[in-house]
Amino acid sequence: MFEPIQIPFGCVMLFNVVDLKKGVKMEDVELVLGEMCNVVKNTYGDDKGGFIGGQVYKYSGFVSEEGTIGDTPGDTPSAQKVKPGDLVIATYWKSFEQHEKSHADKIFKEKFSELGEFCDDTYEVGYEMLWQGVPE
Repeated sequence: MFEPIQIPFGCVMLFNVVDLKKGVKMEDVELVLGEMCNVVKNTYGDDKGGFIGGQVYKYSGFVSEEGTIGDTPGDTPSAQKVKPGDLVIATYWKSFEQHEKSHADKIFKEKFSELGEFCDDTYEVGYEMLWQGVPE
């Protein structure tokens, strides 16, 4: 569950930003989030399902001035471009089509709707991998 993952070149990454309702704490969603991630891992984690691996991050509030061109989040007007959310779920798939098929499945939809009860907003955007590397 907490082992490193290996991401093969050529996969797609889906980046889901989760904005929790006011007053909802991480502890309130840990169980449903864990169950949802387990469903994805155990139901779609084969060649047919296409799931490779995933990660969940909690927003911590730090912003890289060195890695930002233009206004940093929190400044106006860029703050309205990207909403950081409270959590980010990054998942890696063999194809976007496999991701969409899994997320249209009844089993996933039930778990995701449980998480949705704690949220004001979620959005998920996809990216195709162009490069990866490690120190030599």
